[in-house]
Amino acid sequence: MITMSDFFCGAGGSSTGAVQVPGVRVELAANHWRLAVETHNTNHPDARHDIADLSQVDPRRYPKTDIAWLSPSCTNHSIAKGARRATQDSTLFGAPDAAAERSRATMWDVVRFAEYHRYRYLLVENVVDAREWVLWPAWSSALTALGYEYRVVSLNSMHAQALGPAAPQSRDRLYVVAWRRGETAPDLNRWARPMADCPQHGRVRAIQAWRREGRTVGKYKSQYTWRCPRVECRNIEVHPAVRPAADIIDWSLPVTRIADRPRPLADKTMARIRAGFAAYARPLVVPVEGREGKRARPADEPMRTCTARNETGLAVPPFVAELRGGGSKYRPVSRPLSTVTASGNHHGLVHGGVVGSVEDLGFRMLTPAEYAAAMAFPSEYVLLGTKRERVRLAGNAVTPPAARDLVAAVVEAMTGEEITPRLELAA
Repeated sequence: MITMSDFFCGAGGSSTGAVQVPGVRVELAANHWRLAVETHNTNHPDARHDIADLSQVDPRRYPKTDIAWLSPSCTNHSIAKGARRATQDSTLFGAPDAAAERSRATMWDVVRFAEYHRYRYLLVENVVDAREWVLWPAWSSALTALGYEYRVVSLNSMHAQALGPAAPQSRDRLYVVAWRRGETAPDLNRWARPMADCPQHGRVRAIQAWRREGRTVGKYKSQYTWRCPRVECRNIEVHPAVRPAADIIDWSLPVTRIADRPRPLADKTMARIRAGFAAYARPLVVPVEGREGKRARPADEPMRTCTARNETGLAVPPFVAELRGGGSKYRPVSRPLSTVTASGNHHGLVHGGVVGSVEDLGFRMLTPAEYAAAMAFPSEYVLLGTKRERVRLAGNAVTPPAARDLVAAVVEAMTGEEITPRLELAA
């Protein structure tokens, strides 16, 4: 039996993804947050569970497994935290924050547990900025000293689509996939490279093209793009199909007209809504009566001939306003969401309707269920706690499709039994 252990798993994303791979059983899930463990227990009752700060416990407390998925605390590796990366370095005149250092030190718990259990395969998940940690060379050398070979994978969750649908969210993460010397190396070229359509060659398995020579870790679009592997088309840039944010929105939920809100939206939020309205919400002049064949036209084009009947409506496509952080301020629902974080509800959904101004738009916040769906948790997955806690559980988690595809690569290598990626079947 192939078994797996979760480590610092927020809301069970790695477990939920792993159990989608044939032959995988979750042996243990552990987390320092009681609510995360209770949530995991609710959804994976057959697994063992432990509420513990794993940085404070002896590895002998837990059983040996073939595979370990380890997700050290990522908060203080991320630039989104708000601190400059330089503060990670301890100097005579600028000692780092103690809590931040403890957060980064959890990376060493990966080494500590691997030293004792000698897992056959090891998967470590973190933010991309973890690669810039000043102690990364020492950390990776420790894995090598323990007899591991490894590969660092940069994978955006919206491109983890090998064994099933991806998450409808742009979420860049770093994954270290390690294997003991003597074990078969996972074929990550099959499992971590999405399929895309090349205008000249049709369906191809895209390759990462780095914008800066020598870089091997980074974020989609910022540091790398996907390109056709064939030179005949000069390795043209290709775009893997992605799921839109519209996939996870519950369109049946009511929204409040912005002008009717008892508490006005913040000025910055309104500025983002106005910018999004100008960029994406082109009003449509829509014929609601009359003969067949009439079509809607953009409102910034001339209207069709007016008649004596009131038969024209004004419709506005919805878009997502991003209320804080991140590298963007708004995006249409036809694109994946920006990264879901654990810091709180920070995506607002703007509904279309009959509008005369931005204040006439409907507006509501996304629900915890929509956040869970944005992370690609199954609809039956139960998140416990308050609204804020459920959003935090989702934002702290690993997107199940990313875990599913990387664990599938490892299981295939470990067992020697080929697992056919879904997109190869569809090609």
